Formats: sequence, C-alpha cells, structure tokens
Amino acid sequence: MRLKKALATLIEQERVCRVATANPSGIPHVVPVCHVLADGKLYFGSAADAKKVVNLKANPRAAVTVDLTLLYRKYPHYPDEAALEESASVIVEVSPTRVFSWGLE
Repeated sequence: MRLKKALATLIEQERVCRVATANPSGIPHVVPVCHVLADGKLYFGSAADAKKVVNLKANPRAAVTVDLTLLYRKYPHYPDEAALEESASVIVEVSPTRVFSWGLE
C-alpha cells in the first residue's frame, strides 16, 4: 500500500510510534517503539524475546499509531536507556494494509 506524502512525512518526522499486538488469547499489548519508514514499510527493533515479538509470531496482525514528540520531551532519558544489544534483538517489518489518518491528507 502506498502512503500519501503528508502521512509518510508525519511518520518519518516522529520519533515514536505505538505498536499494538495481541497474544493467541486475544489479550492486547501496546508499547512505544522507535521506528523508521522505508519504501512504505515501518521498521522497529526489539528484543527477540519481547512480548510484542512473541505475540507477532503467534498472530502477525498489529496496529500502529504514530505519536507526537511529547514522549521524548517527557522522558529525555529514554533514548539512552532503551538501547538494545544486537545479539538479543530483532527487526520487525510492518506492511500497512489499511491506513486511517483522522483527516491528514
């Protein structure tokens, strides 16, 4: 799916998004992640044993919401303390199939 330019720009400029997953029983799990957008796909890193990754292996559907920069303003220590070791992490690719932008065109 091709993202509209205004939406792609918003996603590229924001530093944080929230990823919602669900376990096999349907229990939701929502966490903030740092992301990048490349070729219309969203990518983020995670510890390989993180709940979101375990959930995605069981149920590959996810919802993503792009936050504003308020999270980093409120928690300036987050970028340094959330770093992951390369050997214990994975990269998740999200390919949008539906996009809701609440009026952003």
